[in-house]
Amino acid sequence: MKKERSSGIVLFLEKPEGNRFLLLNYPTGHWDFIKGKIEQGETEHQTAVRETKEETGISDLEFIDGFKEKINYNFQYEGELIYKEVVFFLAKTKTESVMVSHEHLGYTWLDYKNAIEKTTYQNARDILSKANDLIQKT
Repeated sequence: MKKERSSGIVLFLEKPEGNRFLLLNYPTGHWDFIKGKIEQGETEHQTAVRETKEETGISDLEFIDGFKEKINYNFQYEGELIYKEVVFFLAKTKTESVMVSHEHLGYTWLDYKNAIEKTTYQNARDILSKANDLIQKT
């Protein structure tokens, strides 16, 4: 089985009416966070920053200490089973304008309740829940 490692960010905006989380619409139809493959010589953190810039155009990131969550899953690609591990960081931005890359169909900024409902996969909902809990504590 082939193995892949990726890194991503749960990105949020602070708004007077409450925090908004960024979800991207992937071509397969699911809604998830920014993420991408770790390239040769990159750290997980560097990948998360690069992928955020490439996928959204956003580069002003303020990382929240104490958040590093991993998920793993298997998926099929061109008939081959792939084991994927993804590490997520939590970051705040002041940039609301998003320029989605060709890799995505769209995006949305949602409050926690609506983001949890829109996020497709349970492992991503678990990550979002942990991120929200940490934000509420700080």
